[in-house]
Amino acid sequence: MPGMTTPAPAPSPSLLAAAPHRLMFFIGAGNVLLAMAWWAAWLAAQRWPGLLQVPQAATYPGWLHAFVMQYQVLPSFFFGFLLTVFPRWMGLPEVPRWRYVPVGVGMFGGQAMMLLGALGLEVALVVGLFMTLAGWGSGVWILGRLVLAERGRTWHARSCFAAMLLGLAGVLCFGLFLATGSPWWVLGGIKLGTFGLLLPVYLTVAHRMFPFFAGNAVPGYVAWRPMWVLAAVWLLAMAHLVLELLHAYGWLWLVDLPMLALSLYVLWRWWPRGAAPGLLWVLFVGLLWWPVTFLLFSAQSLVFLGSDEFLLGRAPAHALFIGLFGSLLVAMVSRVTQGHSGRPLRMYGLAWFAFVGIQAVAAMRIAAEVMPDVLLWQALSAIGWLLVLSPWVLRIGAIYLSPRVDGKPG
Repeated sequence: MPGMTTPAPAPSPSLLAAAPHRLMFFIGAGNVLLAMAWWAAWLAAQRWPGLLQVPQAATYPGWLHAFVMQYQVLPSFFFGFLLTVFPRWMGLPEVPRWRYVPVGVGMFGGQAMMLLGALGLEVALVVGLFMTLAGWGSGVWILGRLVLAERGRTWHARSCFAAMLLGLAGVLCFGLFLATGSPWWVLGGIKLGTFGLLLPVYLTVAHRMFPFFAGNAVPGYVAWRPMWVLAAVWLLAMAHLVLELLHAYGWLWLVDLPMLALSLYVLWRWWPRGAAPGLLWVLFVGLLWWPVTFLLFSAQSLVFLGSDEFLLGRAPAHALFIGLFGSLLVAMVSRVTQGHSGRPLRMYGLAWFAFVGIQAVAAMRIAAEVMPDVLLWQALSAIGWLLVLSPWVLRIGAIYLSPRVDGKPG
């Protein structure tokens, strides 16, 4: 009939399998809230035991929190992004659906089981480990096949693949911890996840994509991304990892001060000098947590060298986890979600709320280490994470369940 409009297609879970980023970002978005809901509840129960009771985890909750966030929550987004861009970076066919769906099933099922283990069901930790290994193994296998199929050498792809291999080794470390009970394995796996997996992937993607984005948005911008920067990141990250594993905290400054200098130089070369859209600015503002993190690590190391005092506690680590990783998660996922759903490439209200809010949460969690009531501020920062990210997660989750607004496939 003239004048009548065609109703928009209804959201459908079947659309999640239409593209790797849809499935894996949806799983990651759900995991972001599920993992932190448990952690916030556990911290609140420790701080206010008469107000809330949470079952005791089958293993030390802090270790489980670190494993879930490093190896299940953030890597869900990694696999979604890398399974989408690897074929484009290397000029190869897209990954077929039957290959990437098992990755999502393993990652989501693995975390669901781990959270049951967090609530006291010990056997769920073992089931969750095997499901996580299945998801990780499938994802790494697909990425590895793409790297081998490429005729040339895309170093950014190889860098990300190397980090994902180290991540798979970190998952195996947690398995060895469950099998032996030795804390060395879980602590080593946590450090491996931070400096062998997360930091290299984030900085590799930033090295490839951020100057490219700026070059497309800022008139006169000259993209600068020499490969020696990526090599230096790997060298310094691996050196930091080795010193952490050796408990040589008093000597971390030897590699963290050079990492600080590198971060400042790279940011100075990359920084947009001119008018730029908000979706670009959040990338570089989020990246400011890179030098902040290694300034804190360096100061902590120098103090430890002179006094054997572990000043600042976990503050440097959370500047990295919440500040850098959390900020760039919001920035990059917002960008990918907008672009791959046919929407305008711009920051919108809920994305701004999440991005600004995560800055406040990071500052609160860092300050918690030097506050008189540490546990209070830890609990409040975990609750803050849920408050600032929940509206954003609900919006992007609805997008992944809906067709592209421009009618294109994917």
